[in-house]
Amino acid sequence: MKNVPLTLIAGPCVIENENLLYEVAGNLKNICNKFGIRFIFKSSFDKANRTSVNSFRGPGLDKGLEILSKVKKELDLEILTDIHEPSQAEMLADVVDVIQIPAFLCRQTDLLVATANAVKNKDICMNVKKGQFIAPWDMKQVINKIVETGIETSSGKIWLTERGSCFGYNALVVDFRSLPQLKEFGCPVIFDATHSVQQPGGKGTSTGGQREFVSTLSRAAIAVGVDGLFMEVHPNPDSALSDGPNMVPLNRVEKLLEQLLNIKSSLGNDFAVSTI
Repeated sequence: MKNVPLTLIAGPCVIENENLLYEVAGNLKNICNKFGIRFIFKSSFDKANRTSVNSFRGPGLDKGLEILSKVKKELDLEILTDIHEPSQAEMLADVVDVIQIPAFLCRQTDLLVATANAVKNKDICMNVKKGQFIAPWDMKQVINKIVETGIETSSGKIWLTERGSCFGYNALVVDFRSLPQLKEFGCPVIFDATHSVQQPGGKGTSTGGQREFVSTLSRAAIAVGVDGLFMEVHPNPDSALSDGPNMVPLNRVEKLLEQLLNIKSSLGNDFAVSTI
């Protein structure tokens, strides 16, 4: 258990270049240190699930892990990145602190099992994003697949992330009842504040988003009592190569976190202890 007021998982959606990662990671680390927040830097080496075949995907596994490893070591950071195939699990486990199962892949048995086997004997965790297409209580079956490998829910190695649910076409909504429902499984619960405002395929050849609602949803999630927040951050989201419309501008993160910590503090001890 990490005795911190909040855990923040944040960074650019995809690895665009090294300079971007150092800029975002360094600034976010300083902000989190100021507030006593546990910071986990995230960025993806490959965005396999893109709207268009022409969309930027990232540097790939080998180059991506090389960059993440360098940033991790030089800035002394914890790192999270996405996994896409079972064969990547062991390589990722040698570099990152948290291996993330993307929402669209949360029911892929082979991927879950490979990731669980890669993390169970190391001091690292796996974060499973709840699919946009399943109910929170259906995550029980996802957890069961992981538990079958020998990892207990009480170990703190299995994290669950809410990232909104499909609402008709090109829209997501957040049912905040899902957060306490997910917490009933005994795993730390994260709220993904930026993917929850996505408009999948909303711009035709790319995903749209409503970043103006990130702070609103974040405040609500903190009031419910999540263990951590996930948000994608970029110095200039409008020029980002992936997920720009829903990313938080880097220069607005500090003020937002200050507001969230004030909310968390006002709620008292019931919400003060993180299980991560």
